[in-house]
Amino acid sequence: MKLTAPLTAAEIAALALSMAHLGSGPQANAARSGLRHAFEQMELDDDVVATTLATLTEPMSAPIADRARTIANAITSNLVIRLHYQDVSGRVTVRDVDPVTCMVHREYWYLVGMCRMRGAIRAFRFDRIIATEPTFVPARPHRAEAFLPFQGKRAA
Repeated sequence: MKLTAPLTAAEIAALALSMAHLGSGPQANAARSGLRHAFEQMELDDDVVATTLATLTEPMSAPIADRARTIANAITSNLVIRLHYQDVSGRVTVRDVDPVTCMVHREYWYLVGMCRMRGAIRAFRFDRIIATEPTFVPARPHRAEAFLPFQGKRAA
C-alpha cells in the first residue's frame, strides 16, 4: 500500500467548508466520516478533536449556511468579502477581508482572513457575521498554512 502524507490543516478546512452546506443526507454523512478519518491521522488534543468533530457533524443553520456559501465563493474566486460583524461586545463593524480559509475549532466555525480595517490577520466567528457581501475586488494572496493552528503536529 502506498503511504501518503496526512491532509494539511488548510486542506481539512477547505473540505469542512465544502461539506458544511451538504445537509444530513448520505453523501454528507460519508463526507463527514472521511473528515473524521483525516482528523484521526493528526496528533491533536482529544477534547478539541471531539468537540470540533461534533461541530462538523451538525449541519449549519440556513442563515449561517447562506453566509458560508458567500464566504466559500469569495475564497474560491480570490475576491475580497465585505462582512457586517458583531464583536463580543455587541459592536457592529463593516470590514473588507481578504479571505484566506475557514476552520472549525471546538464548537465554532471561523473565517480566517486579512482584515483590511485592522491591517492584520483575524478570525471571524460565523455566528457573529451578521451579513456578507461579495465584491469584485481582487484579494491579496495569503498562504492558509501560515494562519491555521495545528500545523506541524502531524502523526508520526
